[in-house]
Amino acid sequence: MMITHRSAALALGLLQLLAVVHGQPFPNYHANFVDIEEQPTDLKWWQTGAFYQIYPRSFKDSNGDGVGDLNGISERLSYLKELGITATWLSPIFTSPMADFGYDIANFTEIAAIFGTMADFENLMKVAKQLDIKIILDFVPNHSSDECEWFKRSAAGDPEFKDFYVWHPGRMVNGTRHPPSNWVSVFRGSAWQWHERRQEYYLHQFVKKQPDLNYRNPKVREAMNNVLRFWLAKGVSGFRIDAVPHVFEIAPDAQNQYRDEPRNDWDNDPDDYGYLQHIYTVDQPETIDLVYSWRAVLDEFQRVHGGEERILMAETYSPIDIVMQYYGNATAEGAQLPFNFLQISELTNSSNAWAYAGTVQKWLQHMPKGRTANWVLGNHDKPRVGSRLGRDRVDMLNMLTATLPGASVTYQGEELGMTDVWISWKDTVDPSACNTNPSIYEQFSRDPERTPFQWSDAADAGFSNASKTWLPIGEDYRQINVELEKTQPLSHLNVYKQLWKLRTQAKTLQRGETDVKALNDNVLAVKRYLQHDDTFVTLLNIYDGVETVNLQQSFPDLPAQLKVVMVAERSKFKVGDLINSTSVQLQPKDSFVLQSTSSYFGYATNGEIRQLPVLAIYLWLAQVALYLAHH
Repeated sequence: MMITHRSAALALGLLQLLAVVHGQPFPNYHANFVDIEEQPTDLKWWQTGAFYQIYPRSFKDSNGDGVGDLNGISERLSYLKELGITATWLSPIFTSPMADFGYDIANFTEIAAIFGTMADFENLMKVAKQLDIKIILDFVPNHSSDECEWFKRSAAGDPEFKDFYVWHPGRMVNGTRHPPSNWVSVFRGSAWQWHERRQEYYLHQFVKKQPDLNYRNPKVREAMNNVLRFWLAKGVSGFRIDAVPHVFEIAPDAQNQYRDEPRNDWDNDPDDYGYLQHIYTVDQPETIDLVYSWRAVLDEFQRVHGGEERILMAETYSPIDIVMQYYGNATAEGAQLPFNFLQISELTNSSNAWAYAGTVQKWLQHMPKGRTANWVLGNHDKPRVGSRLGRDRVDMLNMLTATLPGASVTYQGEELGMTDVWISWKDTVDPSACNTNPSIYEQFSRDPERTPFQWSDAADAGFSNASKTWLPIGEDYRQINVELEKTQPLSHLNVYKQLWKLRTQAKTLQRGETDVKALNDNVLAVKRYLQHDDTFVTLLNIYDGVETVNLQQSFPDLPAQLKVVMVAERSKFKVGDLINSTSVQLQPKDSFVLQSTSSYFGYATNGEIRQLPVLAIYLWLAQVALYLAHH
């Protein structure tokens, strides 16, 4: 069939028109296209949230006593805004004798004097609202302080509080009284403490000044529900639930006896927590339902008072199948974010790219459909990232968590590359270590990761003007601090800021699909992709060799060129560089983020910019051209 000049010219004109508008970021082309896929619903505030843990004792001291406080947090909260933080979780700020630095609470609805007053807290809430930063409080349900009024009345036999805690008369063996079971405290020694006045033992899974509450008593449940309601009414956006797996222990048998836990053969120290298999004191099935009931309290509050969704974040180092149950089930909602500690518990300094990929895939593959992932690199109980996995890996790990799907949690100072500080036995204050001895205390101490935040190179690192701070300041504070790192374009701090700026701007990083692969033993790749939007690839060279990888071998649909959009100090690339996706070279401990170059045709409809793949448009127009050419 003859091809007419008119139809050929028309076909050529269509292709030329596309070529012209392709060069424009948002072509002036209006049409009412209908996406074949249903548009995703809006994400809730927490689903891609950047959460930041503040350890109040160590964040900022406003009154010169060497201890951080609420007014110090208020003064410096704008720093979190600069970072791009969505919400901050505060470790306990409640009235406490501080036997475990606030996790032994004497009054669940009162501010500890060392941190300030209720007026100071209300001012913090006001400042946070102005900055649009949400406040998450620590909820410590497993125990109270032995100085709590509830415990005092329980020990005295007050009928209203008699069964608020776990009491037992003990076992009589040959006329001698013994603890009810062989259970061991997390902080060493028996988990049972004799109370002289009540003439019974009480259970304490942590230090002896932290008696365990009895959640088999409905009055305890309602009392703790009221604690949640109290702080919700103060305006908080949710709670991080402390030590969730410990909340229930097995009930006594028909003879009112508790079962002994079996031994672990690998531990020969009967006072050590690892001596026993904790099958009766953690991860009891009732615990999951209790978390669901707390979620119901939050949801009920929202129904009555409105506003954005309030959330639960659950601390649990349980096996992955148990952790996933905290999300909820077919009939009940649970914690929106059960903490993902896999990067803490499974990655070591010698982990290769396959191990890194495995920790990410493990969570994503186990997570129930429709739930939100989260990534936690550090906290106040574990060695800092820079000490655990290497300061030269800080940027790559922040890149990894910022470009994975879901929410992330940063422990204060990790954005600076702060590392653990050596603390002498004389200066050690953590009860976990103090319950040991000078020869072994370091393996139990959590003080090294809790040292004061390093704001500047001034005295006390700008944290305080006290003659002595509650823990020593890190010796490297003149090299690692906020003020200095602000001036260095590729400091840990500025890389962190740029990452979260990129994340908030890129829809793919918020909503996209995820493909995580080890390209070899040393290089990890994370591909994020979304229909009608750009593709991003994060690359991490975990070790000290120069690596060259062909991305198209692992991701065949990538374009020939990719644009560099994020780099760290070790990279030879600059932002804006175009690189060949078949030959990408990474320097030792290098990491960067790549973006697909423009491969989409933008169009406007209903006031919204949408995109279609350019290749698909070309193919469609080519078919039109061929049709016209033959008709």
